[in-house]
Amino acid sequence: MTPDAPRTSVLRQAALRLATWLVTVVYRVYRLHPALWRFTARNYHPAMERFARLNAWMICQHAYLDVPAYRHYVEEAGFRFRWWDLTNYRPTSKHDYVDRYPEDQRCWNGLIETVGTVVDESSGSSGTPYNWMRSKRELATVHKNVSGYVTLLFGSRRLFAVNAFSMGAWATGTNTGIAMSRIAMVKNTGPDIDKIVDTLRHFGPGYTYLVCAYPPFLKHLRDRLDAEGFDWDAYDLNGFVGGEALTEGLRDYLEDRFGRVYSGYGASDLTIGMAGESDLSVWLRRTLAAGGPLREALLGPDEARTPMVFQYNPLETYLETTPDGRLLVTLNSADIMSPKLRYDIGDEAKIVQFDEMKAAIAALPEPVRDRLAFGFERAYAIQRMRLPFLLLYGRKDSTVSYMGANLYPLDVENGLYLDNPHAAAIESFKLALVDVGDHEQRPAIHLQLRADADLDDAARAELADRAAAGVLRHLAAVSRDFAQSLEEDPAASELRVHVHDHGTGPFTGGSTKIKNVYVVDPGDRDATTAHPVPAAGTA
Repeated sequence: MTPDAPRTSVLRQAALRLATWLVTVVYRVYRLHPALWRFTARNYHPAMERFARLNAWMICQHAYLDVPAYRHYVEEAGFRFRWWDLTNYRPTSKHDYVDRYPEDQRCWNGLIETVGTVVDESSGSSGTPYNWMRSKRELATVHKNVSGYVTLLFGSRRLFAVNAFSMGAWATGTNTGIAMSRIAMVKNTGPDIDKIVDTLRHFGPGYTYLVCAYPPFLKHLRDRLDAEGFDWDAYDLNGFVGGEALTEGLRDYLEDRFGRVYSGYGASDLTIGMAGESDLSVWLRRTLAAGGPLREALLGPDEARTPMVFQYNPLETYLETTPDGRLLVTLNSADIMSPKLRYDIGDEAKIVQFDEMKAAIAALPEPVRDRLAFGFERAYAIQRMRLPFLLLYGRKDSTVSYMGANLYPLDVENGLYLDNPHAAAIESFKLALVDVGDHEQRPAIHLQLRADADLDDAARAELADRAAAGVLRHLAAVSRDFAQSLEEDPAASELRVHVHDHGTGPFTGGSTKIKNVYVVDPGDRDATTAHPVPAAGTA
């Protein structure tokens, strides 16, 4: 506000700052112990949703007053103050906001707290790392939320967390280990199967083990233990995964040995633990994947994809969606040193309130209504979380995630033309995660040949080989995340390339824009059967 602003504006500013601070203090109280977090999750009421939205509005207005970058950002769009209207505040994103303003200008009062602050790193499509600062108070909030959620799923009695997430520059692994140490004994092995096997054998049965890892790695661990004749019946071994979508086929395969396996949702841009699975959300996803009237009621008759399904706490992470389905995230705490305000992470999603989900089931015709209502209540009775549902389809920005690393179309495009004598025959490409059998997925590139391309089988095979080698070489050079994934797990290098004649396979009837994306539905039990992709050449 200008120095000559009316006194009422000054009083309004002071009141908003005080109210935001008081709400943050209240939030700190309910995070004091995981039991309080669990109580809130189990007794969540629709009125709390309205309070969470109000708090998101307060955080945005507070940031307008006290975060220099955000003030400039919203004012350049012609901002005028309106009470209680969250949509009045311009959404932020990595490109429109983060790239334009330095770190200190995106912090409260333009100041970076140094003591206790941890810097997380992630690589973008340009290869230039993004640095994400998290203050001591912010990290404490993250760790308390994760520990509350994990104890709701697994309890805390003799809990032993084996942290197999990458321990590289990006802090998912580090923060997971710290969060787990609040409620469990922890060993940070990183994705090292030998260390994990040795740990299990050394400490033996008698603990509730929780292995935290990327989904493909957990599958590799199961296969390794099977090969060594591991005594599964003697151990209580469970899994918690993140970083990429978990297919229901892989979950079934893992839970044939592991007790329970759940997935979490987070992002380096924002925070870990924004949302997580429960027995109820898993039941709901399986129900949607099976088809039927509930799927049509929730997703629409023309939606072929099956989303991941999570539950989330709006008091911590307020989520909303734009008319075209893009997810906006506001972290509802003044403890966030660099506030995240209606942040567009690039994911497509749908939000359904707990009571709305029950009402959707109640509106179905008999007898399917009674069957689904019984299944809903039986799954709900396990954790009893009344939190809203996040139906997550994944990235809208053409990104494919695998083993903790993101594959961007720009990087793929650059790699396709490295030392490739047949590059001129490529018209366009699409990315995918494809099922390669044995409950494993691999990233794949589908290449569409030009209409006038004349390549025999040998030339197609060479094109595929050169394309795969070039993409891997370029990704390793520009993405620290991907380079580290290659070091930690050889499976990260298993990139598949499929060569298609013009207008065939996933390009049938489609556009020829080079950055179109073909993503195999992560909700399908057998993605290759549901979306057959013929390939003329493979590497």
